[in-house]
Amino acid sequence: MIETFELALPHGITLSVRAAGQPGRPVLMFLHGFPEAAFVWDEALVRLANPAQGGWRCIAPNLRGYERSSAPAAADQYRVRHLVQDIAALIDVVTADSPTPGRVGALVAHDWGGAVAWNLAALQPQRMQRLVILNSPHPGTFWRDLRHSPAQQAASAYMNALVRPDAAQRLSADGYAKLWAFFHGMSDTSAWLTPALQAQYEAVWAMGLQGGLNYYAASPLRPPTAHDPAAAGVQLPEALLHVGVPTLVLWGLRDQALLPGLLDGLQAWVPDLRIERLPDASHWLLHEQPDRVLGLIEAFVNAARP
Repeated sequence: MIETFELALPHGITLSVRAAGQPGRPVLMFLHGFPEAAFVWDEALVRLANPAQGGWRCIAPNLRGYERSSAPAAADQYRVRHLVQDIAALIDVVTADSPTPGRVGALVAHDWGGAVAWNLAALQPQRMQRLVILNSPHPGTFWRDLRHSPAQQAASAYMNALVRPDAAQRLSADGYAKLWAFFHGMSDTSAWLTPALQAQYEAVWAMGLQGGLNYYAASPLRPPTAHDPAAAGVQLPEALLHVGVPTLVLWGLRDQALLPGLLDGLQAWVPDLRIERLPDASHWLLHEQPDRVLGLIEAFVNAARP
């Protein structure tokens, strides 16, 4: 059974949350990406809350800017330090009555949620025992390939369209046609995108798209253009790159936006690393292969149960 509620954090941000499992149990936290929301983790929450699969307390917040979570208007309020602050504060709140206050058993994250998770793991590794990433590039390999890989630059070109002032209007037009293209163009959606799931997406999108788009506007990790150096104009500090917690990366190799080359050299920054490549999955691997993806997550997080 999925619970929904809102949590006010000490720094003035409120996050709407979906949860399953008994309070007081060890916590798993799940972070979504764009253009999704916390509901995409519902099957994972129910499965891993089941005592037969670990009996975790499972928490999936809507990130700031999404659904009913706080949505600051200024794009600079979506810089990584603010996003990391949100999740660190949320971990404190939801683990207060757990066996490990201030620390989750694992942080599991996809897409933009993964960007937040990579940074939290680098800056505050004490917040998690393990890290699971689904098709979300490590900032070091993404920064490298946005500067030096023509193929990744071309694959990521859509990011520069998402920072346009009229992006929300364009994505909302014609029944969210351009948003649906993110799914239909990469995945056989007939196999998983049911009318009920489609309605869940559109209900969230109707609450506003600008919050999610502000993640792109706030980040310099975009392909360079003639008018914007983007990734070529920044230096990433080493403190943001080294992740010491045990990490599982699940990667759908048919991802057309985030190419498999982003996995190359990852172990230099993440020494305790396991990579599972899914040849027949795309960016939307959680939907396309839920049994395999959730089985891999379950085995990994339960192997080091606190």
